[in-house]
Amino acid sequence: MAMEEKLIQRLESAVTRLEALSTAGFRSGGSIATGDDVEVLDPSIIAFDDLRSQFLGKVLSAAEMIGGQVLDITKIVEEAFSAQRELLIKIKETKKPDNSGLAEFLKPLNHVIVKATKMIEGRGSDFFNHLKSAADSLSALAWIAYTGKDCGMSMPIAYVEESWQMAEFYSNKILVEFKSKDPNHVEWAKALKELYLPGLRDYVKSHYPLGPVWSATGKTAVSALSKGPSPSAPAPPAPPPASLFSSESPQASSSRPKQGMSAVFDEINSGKPVTSGLRKVTDDMKTKNRADRTGVVNAGEKEARVTAPSVSKTGPPKLELQMGRKWVVENQVGEKNLVIDDCDTKQSVYVYGCKGSVLQIKGKVNNITIDKCTKMGVVFAGVVAACEVVNCNGVEVQCQGSAPTISVDNTNGCQLYLNKDSLEGSITTAKSSEINVLVPGAGPDDDWGEHALPQQYAHVYKDGHFVTTPVSHSGA
Repeated sequence: MAMEEKLIQRLESAVTRLEALSTAGFRSGGSIATGDDVEVLDPSIIAFDDLRSQFLGKVLSAAEMIGGQVLDITKIVEEAFSAQRELLIKIKETKKPDNSGLAEFLKPLNHVIVKATKMIEGRGSDFFNHLKSAADSLSALAWIAYTGKDCGMSMPIAYVEESWQMAEFYSNKILVEFKSKDPNHVEWAKALKELYLPGLRDYVKSHYPLGPVWSATGKTAVSALSKGPSPSAPAPPAPPPASLFSSESPQASSSRPKQGMSAVFDEINSGKPVTSGLRKVTDDMKTKNRADRTGVVNAGEKEARVTAPSVSKTGPPKLELQMGRKWVVENQVGEKNLVIDDCDTKQSVYVYGCKGSVLQIKGKVNNITIDKCTKMGVVFAGVVAACEVVNCNGVEVQCQGSAPTISVDNTNGCQLYLNKDSLEGSITTAKSSEINVLVPGAGPDDDWGEHALPQQYAHVYKDGHFVTTPVSHSGA
């Protein structure tokens, strides 16, 4: 019965819009003229309007009771959802753009996110937690930039859930602070969460679980490059590289550590102050503070990865925090003093395309991935989930804390240095060769013990099933 009533409400809403269009030429949310039919009749747009009415309305009602900056930031949230609605309509009439075109296409939403972020800057506010939770929550709207499994983003449903986690830390502070002081603030915080979980998450799950569906026959999106700069508009973001993948073939490398790299690890283990001279990640290097890399645009730039490797070039070196949750270290060559020290367990680290470099991760993070690196050294304090080495040649990885899982996939030559706290973890290997694990001795002065992991196995059919055992080789 409830479902029938909801269906009737949707039909009545559609009829009302049709009447408004025919009599007054009204277009809700300022939609583009060619999108009227899409806006009125498309189930996904109707459902998005239901989402805004049901969930966003509650946040606005609570904000109006509070007023001031809380109401201001909530109106920006409302504006961001309106911007996303317009993009959803345009997507249905637009061919899938290239990377520059996608960045330009997402500019209206990106502009609102930047506006929200600017409210947090400057002098402290009595409602900082409100401003921060609302501004951080808007990153969930970047699910619309998902273009496929190789774009560097989580799937849309997971992306919305992960993005809300950034805001929930501050939302929980509001619940604690105003629990016995003002129910309006408590209602606002709860309504904001419901807007995303279950609101936006369930909407994406029902209509766009695999991301937006671009039109095959629609018009072409205008890229920032083809438009040219506007004297009144801010400069467009820098175009992404042709590809984040390198076309170079990995060179063969021995698993034995080179003298230079071993010296670096020995210095780290010695307890000496090795951080002196390391290159720090300053505030202006972080994505959130860079004018050319803010909000949604980052997600769009990652689309560059789908470009054919055969025509790709090595991109510019990067060491930056994207969307507040993912450290990206890319294309670093010969840099022995890379360091990440402002990190936490909700963030991940992705190291890609680096050669002859050393990275130190001084805080515990959720996950570390080392992809397509050659003669690369990575030292990390610990991981919550896993450290993954994939498609690498001659890398050295040292864990100074705990690591539940270390996986090595399609890698030739890998030295793993384990701490006593990481000996309880599991190591999985696949399609890899020359994998050596070094473990600390029993005493502080004892030498490291080196263990070569088997890369060849024998399979014998016995008692109705195959028995697999590693093949050991005597040293020459």
